[in-house]
Amino acid sequence: MGEAALVLALAVTITPALASDRADRIVRLSPAAFPELPQRVARELQRRGCSIPQTVYARKPHNVIRGEFAKAGQTDWAVLCSADGVSRILVFWNGSDKDPAVIAPLDDLVFLQEIRPGKWGFSRMISAVGRAFIMRHYAAYGGPKPPPIRHQGIDDAFVEKGSVTWYFYGGKWLQLSGAD
Repeated sequence: MGEAALVLALAVTITPALASDRADRIVRLSPAAFPELPQRVARELQRRGCSIPQTVYARKPHNVIRGEFAKAGQTDWAVLCSADGVSRILVFWNGSDKDPAVIAPLDDLVFLQEIRPGKWGFSRMISAVGRAFIMRHYAAYGGPKPPPIRHQGIDDAFVEKGSVTWYFYGGKWLQLSGAD
């Protein structure tokens, strides 16, 4: 199932009234909660009004990752930024606060799921993944053939449902197979 179809299928399971009631329960952290972030990146996130939504599955602050997303040897930062009810992945090239890439803006409410009866939680999480992950998921699920994998990608997961792996190649972001 493609990412758009997965999001649509899951979105219809939450009625607007139910979603509104649950939206206030999404835990969001300030960029200041991530001291590992370069200061200029944290300031840009603050300027954009970003908070970092947290899943109910991880105990430590997450959805801020460091990796080599443009090319091997370059340290980039990716952050799941939530602003005005929409979360998107911002990629800060080489730790610069100038012109971050914006990937996959989606309504935060789409990622609410009932964890157990009466307990709702946010379930979108990003992680840095390498060649082994990308090739293993391609072999298992098919999908678009990956280009030569020379650096890391970003796995964008709807936890316990599925994911898509974003891979920067040829000046654009490709959607590769993630978990199904």
